[in-house]
Amino acid sequence: MGVVILLVMAAGVALMLTRKLPTAFALALLAVAIAFLAGAPFTGKNSVLDTVLQEGAPALAATMIAIILGSWLGKLLDETGIAGTLVRKIVEFGGDRPTVVALGVLAVSALVGTVTGSAPAAMLAGIIGIPAMIAVGVPKVTAAGTVLMGIAVGIPFELPLWQFFSTALELPIPTVRGFMVKLFPFALAAALAFVLVETRRRGTEHAWSLKAVDSPGSSAAKPRSRRAELGDAPWYALLAPAVPLVLALGFELAIIPSLLAGVLYALVTTTRPGGMNKRLLRTLYGGFEVAAPPLVLFISIGILLAAVKLPGAVDALEPLVKAVSPHNPVVFVLVFTLLVPLCLYRGPLNVFGLGAGIAGVLIATGIYPAVAVLGMATSYNQVFGVADPTSTQTVWSAQYAGVSPQQVMVRTLPYVWAVALGGLCVTAATYL
Repeated sequence: MGVVILLVMAAGVALMLTRKLPTAFALALLAVAIAFLAGAPFTGKNSVLDTVLQEGAPALAATMIAIILGSWLGKLLDETGIAGTLVRKIVEFGGDRPTVVALGVLAVSALVGTVTGSAPAAMLAGIIGIPAMIAVGVPKVTAAGTVLMGIAVGIPFELPLWQFFSTALELPIPTVRGFMVKLFPFALAAALAFVLVETRRRGTEHAWSLKAVDSPGSSAAKPRSRRAELGDAPWYALLAPAVPLVLALGFELAIIPSLLAGVLYALVTTTRPGGMNKRLLRTLYGGFEVAAPPLVLFISIGILLAAVKLPGAVDALEPLVKAVSPHNPVVFVLVFTLLVPLCLYRGPLNVFGLGAGIAGVLIATGIYPAVAVLGMATSYNQVFGVADPTSTQTVWSAQYAGVSPQQVMVRTLPYVWAVALGGLCVTAATYL
């Protein structure tokens, strides 16, 4: 039966890769199929309806709340002009020096990447940052890659991501935070190397082909006009993206209160008392719109995790997974480094897809300790978040810069592959 379950998982990957079904729907259907194959009853204990669907759907509720709050803060950074001001100040400081401008945009991207991930983070830094880089001669692919590599620097400190791994892998927040801190230097070194190498390797390319910037009817033009009306945010408001991180990392405050503090700080430092209520509601509703796709995905991931943890599924998969899972630290690093491409194109090691189910199997069967699975999943996530041509942030950044997502993947993949290697080395040395 374990072989059949693996074949069903492969079919699920095929459905996602060919886009026959959205990822969230494919994961939910896959979970139900695994539950039936594992011999789960329709209702009752360890059942399809009561355990997989009823208990699995809200299993990642804490993560979903953190996603909503992060999206809310992201909308505030956009509407109040905080993100735009940060980018403009960096561009003004860099002048006509391409490498300096790119490094500045990288820093801002990293900062907003700690608040919210995916396309919203790319837009916050890229709407102004990408045209500014291209205008001073940074090649288009490098400009898009710089924003993505910057977001990847912020990913180890993205609080909703901490909550996701804590809930999904049943690990305490301090454990997740501890590994993320170890992963950060690799992400930072790779991002700096990308900017320093790529801005010099091809020289300057002065070009301006971003129709979305100049089109008055485009969605990308609206944030620019709004920021122009608002002007620069006060200097003390620019600290808003760092507030949740300082509270969660420096003072070890819980994630949801830390994000709420960031929301309140951004609001109070930029908004007159009379306009606070309207802005709070407007940005909150806007945050729900941004958060809707990941919320649906996390519901499906919770359902899938519940399915792969059923006793029947564990018993069926344990001997197969044990037979192919390396335990020697050196072999572990070599094998899982070579498998890095499997997290691209919504592949089986994508933690926001079938990879979550595989992680659940590895933990439920006791093949690896949960903290080792954390190391694998977060290392792969650094690759997916930058180089996957199907991820929303990669698609948006590439298209906004006027290049294809595949071009960005080819240019960034060697750097994020090195990050994954570093994370896997730390995992093997520390937890195996």
